[in-house]
Amino acid sequence: MKAFVGVTDQVWAEFLAQRPHLSEINFWRPSSDKDFSRIGLGDLFLFKTRYPHNRIVGGAVFSGFAHVRLSEAWAAFSEGNGRSSLGELRDALNVYRRKDDKPPIRAGEDPLIGCIMLRDPVFFPEGTTFAPPPDFSKNLIQGKGYDDIETSDLADYFAPIADRVLTEGADAALGEEPGDTSTWRHEGPTRGGYRPVRQRLGQEAFKLALLNAYQGRCAVTGVDVPPALEAAHIHPISEGGLHRLDNGLLLRADVHRLFDQGYLAVSPELTVQVSPRLYGHPSPAAGEYTALEGRSITLPPRKADHPSRDALAWHRERVFQHI
Repeated sequence: MKAFVGVTDQVWAEFLAQRPHLSEINFWRPSSDKDFSRIGLGDLFLFKTRYPHNRIVGGAVFSGFAHVRLSEAWAAFSEGNGRSSLGELRDALNVYRRKDDKPPIRAGEDPLIGCIMLRDPVFFPEGTTFAPPPDFSKNLIQGKGYDDIETSDLADYFAPIADRVLTEGADAALGEEPGDTSTWRHEGPTRGGYRPVRQRLGQEAFKLALLNAYQGRCAVTGVDVPPALEAAHIHPISEGGLHRLDNGLLLRADVHRLFDQGYLAVSPELTVQVSPRLYGHPSPAAGEYTALEGRSITLPPRKADHPSRDALAWHRERVFQHI
């Protein structure tokens, strides 16, 4: 398992610590200049406050990274951004933008920001926080990543912290059935009572990650108007699917409804299939959808984000209206 120790302001940490009901939070970055790929889905993300406090005050499970509009980050996480309003979030972002000699975000502007999306956060009471890792430099501004924390020279340092975050976070999480291990992450020997962590995104992270992966365009129609787009599960959560990019498609709202009800599907060749029920529909408007037959869907640039063929096969077998 990998870990990343992220540097944050105490206001963000204290605000979220007072809201234990939030299962998904956003460790935002004030601009979209860089991606974040130091750790992977399901790895450990720890919160270190700035000087003079300088303590590890909690942690969470990494749920993905996305570049999204400020308004979209607020719509997805709301107070999970560590502030009580969109205006306060904008002000907080501007503090760091000024330090980086970037122009402030003005009212009405909606720039792209970086979202390090986290799930199942745990915050430690003040008397039980931890000192930073012994090799953590005072000069680090954003943070530092660590590999193989269970077997590295710092294993004894990370063990009690990881134990608290992963155990308490797992206890608070919903929908973690221990019997389903096929999609769980578990590598190497365990230390400190670590538990397997599902390689899944949180629900809100799922939406933003799909928006980011499909570059804000419907996979079927190409429509790029954010309010018209929805995150579709190929294999529904209610049927055992997970919030994973390869189990999702970004679809226009009406196309999403047709997909969920089996009037549309995606073939093994990644083209649109239209149900005979649409061809037989009496409304002339059905022609808009039957015209989609055979159209190749748009895929994310990263192959790892492409829809799972197993999930698509499940949908064609279990949901698609063949007759």
